Amino acid sequence: MKRIAAIVVAAGRGTRVAGAGLPKQYLDIRGEMLLTRTLRPLLAHLRITRVLVVIHRDNRSLYEAAIAPVDEAARAKLLPPAIGGETRQDSAERGLLALADNPPDLVLIHDAARPFVTASNLDALIGTLERSGAAILASPLADTLKRAGDGPVIETTIPRENLWRAETPQGFRYDEIVRAHAAARASGRRDFTDDASIAEWAGMTVALVDSGGGNNKITTARDVAMAEQRFAASGVMETCTGQGFDVHRFTEGDHVWLCGVRIPHTRGVEAHSDGDVALHALTDAILGAIGDGDIGIHFKNTDPRWRGASSDQFLLDARRRVEARGGKIRHVDVTILAEAPKVGPHREAMIARLSALLALPAQRIGLKATTTEGMGFTGRREGLAAMATATVVVPTSR
Repeated sequence: MKRIAAIVVAAGRGTRVAGAGLPKQYLDIRGEMLLTRTLRPLLAHLRITRVLVVIHRDNRSLYEAAIAPVDEAARAKLLPPAIGGETRQDSAERGLLALADNPPDLVLIHDAARPFVTASNLDALIGTLERSGAAILASPLADTLKRAGDGPVIETTIPRENLWRAETPQGFRYDEIVRAHAAARASGRRDFTDDASIAEWAGMTVALVDSGGGNNKITTARDVAMAEQRFAASGVMETCTGQGFDVHRFTEGDHVWLCGVRIPHTRGVEAHSDGDVALHALTDAILGAIGDGDIGIHFKNTDPRWRGASSDQFLLDARRRVEARGGKIRHVDVTILAEAPKVGPHREAMIARLSALLALPAQRIGLKATTTEGMGFTGRREGLAAMATATVVVPTSR
């Protein structure tokens, strides 16, 4: 049995369809990142034993958020990500070289922006690849093509017979495509837009495998809308919002916990657990969004198991409850009310911790702090409080 690895090229920085400035592979499509959706069929396929993603060096946290929803068995196939280059060609070659220490027999190279590849697509591609040594998914053109001149006006009509639209994955014998990439680089060619073009240039015969026409690439805002509709058809989701509030009084101590970060302070807080008001409020907000009680119901303060417990596990439990319903946390917003300690110096660490716990990119996490202008119990420095909101998407059939 031939060993098959898959490379997903996700190092692009294109943000023109992202709205919030995210590279398109990290866009949210019906509650999941585009990259997450693209990875799922590759990770689920029994013939593919390893999957490697090539990312931009600045997108490691986004990548971690994208793979967080992947179940443990599938994640075992994921190799550490490779860092991409300046062009797609460079990034694909870096992905290939990252497999060199334990090379596969065959390799599939896939674009992160194609989330619709199916198991039957992969079956057909791998079957052809094993026979021919190089094959790509593609679709025969159905439209008449026109070449534009100045104006633009039609200059000529191009016959559509025998014309195909190249797609991915594209599959090759590993050693042959590595040599082809090396030769292209050595010759100064850096203008290839897909790996099949490099293979053809190197003299390889590449077979075409009809994808059936549904293996679309996400490139424009219209494509994003189309993807939303296609994934909505496979499971209608609705958006729900919850809110939470928590308060703890100060007591003797030398630190407080906020958003999972230990912050030095002149006081501690009186609590059964670690007293992280921010995580407690956020846990209640998430539970409220799915109508699943509150933190006190699931983690009673009379239970000795939770004495001094890290509040991380309360938040993780709330996240698991959302995901068990087929849902996804999409955005959270936390406000901390306290005269002291000051949150500003710890803000980045707090957001990073929330991002890791919730598998959310930092751009989807709001974190603010305010005083009460000397009024009330927080103004008198008797304690601190936090309020939070959470937005989740869940199947309407829940």
